Amino acid sequence: MSNQDKGTAVVTGASSGIGAVYADRLAGLGYDLVLVARRADRLEELAERLRYAYGIKVGVISADLADDGDLRRVEQAISTDDSVTLLVNNAGLGGAQMVATADADVAERMIKVNVVALTRLTRAVLPELLARNRGAIVNIASVLAFDTSFGGIYSGTKAYVVNFTEALQREVADSKVAIQVVLPGATRTEFWEVAGSNIADLPAEIVMTADDLVDAALVGLAKGETVTAPGLSDPAGLESYLGARQGFFGSLLAGKPAARYAA
Repeated sequence: MSNQDKGTAVVTGASSGIGAVYADRLAGLGYDLVLVARRADRLEELAERLRYAYGIKVGVISADLADDGDLRRVEQAISTDDSVTLLVNNAGLGGAQMVATADADVAERMIKVNVVALTRLTRAVLPELLARNRGAIVNIASVLAFDTSFGGIYSGTKAYVVNFTEALQREVADSKVAIQVVLPGATRTEFWEVAGSNIADLPAEIVMTADDLVDAALVGLAKGETVTAPGLSDPAGLESYLGARQGFFGSLLAGKPAARYAA
């Protein structure tokens, strides 16, 4: 399949870790690339290597997605590029800040990158994907969307990503546009150091490499999975959870308060 057939994949947070692996794998699959990250030097180095290795076109956009001006610059670039067929919303910030002691500016920055940028970039490409009835959006969430022990701010942003992606899947259900959410667990990248944590403190048997994570996520995308949890051995567990959640939602609806709330 030619690059023209595949189109262009946009990968955010592409300068290292999961994003850099996505860039490499997608280049190997024949996509041209637009790579987005803050560190221009790393982006250019990666872009040059991929051009040489795979003979593809690679554009770079150095941008801080927590900055409103930079975010809108990226939006403009990808919304007007009719070759874009895939968006990987990988950029993210982490940290185990507790709400009472968190730096408010740091918390806001995390929300801007993990929630606002992901939402706006999705909105930037989705109309064209639907108009052409092809392509995919991949949102990188976290298993911590289902656990708050790492800190409510980070967990809250990733819970948003899961719910947002699920709603998107319903919106596009009648089209051929694929929407996938990926749930990484502990993954060996620079993310931990940047977040102020030490991945070496975790049991080695629960830590996955970025290569294994991305390879599994791409298999999941090819299989048409809407939720890909690379560390989950039995998918029935996920189906059971989602079914129970939907049933619980139904039980919340009533025309009057439950009897226990009577005065």
